Amino acid sequence: MIKQEHIKQLCVVPGKKFHLKDFDTGWAQIEEFKQYDKEALKDHANSLLEQNLLDLTSEQQLLYADDRYSLLIIFQAMDAAGKDGTIKHVMSGVNPQGCQVFSFKRPSDEEINHNFLWRYMKCLPERGRIGIFNRSYYEDVLVVKVHPELLKNLPDSKKNTVFWEDRYEDINTFEHHLVRNGTVVLKFFLNVSKEEQKKRFMERLLRPEKNWKFSASDLSERERWSDYMHAYEEAIRATNTEWAPWYIVPADNKWVTRALVADIITSTLRRLELKLPKLSETQLKILEEARKILENE
Repeated sequence: MIKQEHIKQLCVVPGKKFHLKDFDTGWAQIEEFKQYDKEALKDHANSLLEQNLLDLTSEQQLLYADDRYSLLIIFQAMDAAGKDGTIKHVMSGVNPQGCQVFSFKRPSDEEINHNFLWRYMKCLPERGRIGIFNRSYYEDVLVVKVHPELLKNLPDSKKNTVFWEDRYEDINTFEHHLVRNGTVVLKFFLNVSKEEQKKRFMERLLRPEKNWKFSASDLSERERWSDYMHAYEEAIRATNTEWAPWYIVPADNKWVTRALVADIITSTLRRLELKLPKLSETQLKILEEARKILENE
């Protein structure tokens, strides 16, 4: 496990000034990783990931059996930051029956005609399960903020100077409600550099098996990089709370990203002190009778 004091370097402190430029997109930000060169770090990160996958499997089984908590994991990032790959690798050992992944695309007409949280509420994990949002309701204070023309079906009187502050407040209240009712909320911003995004876009263009991943809109959105960084800073600053913290995870090296995310998820579940249900005397007697019946067949 990675030392908690080093994981805290990824956290945004609630109420304090925060700038994305202060968070390294490589591994230099993590004190524990500074002693390694790139190849040694890759081996170390893969070893950490492997151990965390084993631990996560056990913790997920306890989460399901304990049946008091659920876990909501939110991934936000710029295009090509590695959300899909991180989810695939980190959750590879988890029982699919206890984990659901939702990838939210452009909202439908029905969804637009409801409040902006509606479509996400329907996908929340039930007790004992892990729910993963690949993009989330934060898109409504990120993409929509960069492209205000996407704001539809709202009275003009609502689109005032405090509109975004109201949305941040809605999100904070919503997450607080979830936490009060037993849902643990983890929020990850995968922090990729503009230079690394370019490399990954080029790979998608040059490798035929990855062509399908590239969209013409990727370049137009890349041109708004500064706007998106500003929107992310404002959203993270406004919605980073004690009950639902943000983690700024370096994403230029995929093996580092995966190791860190797996470690944070596993450590979070471990702190819940999950336990197997304790059976009553009556239940134990029923089990004993069942054992005897089977043995005497």
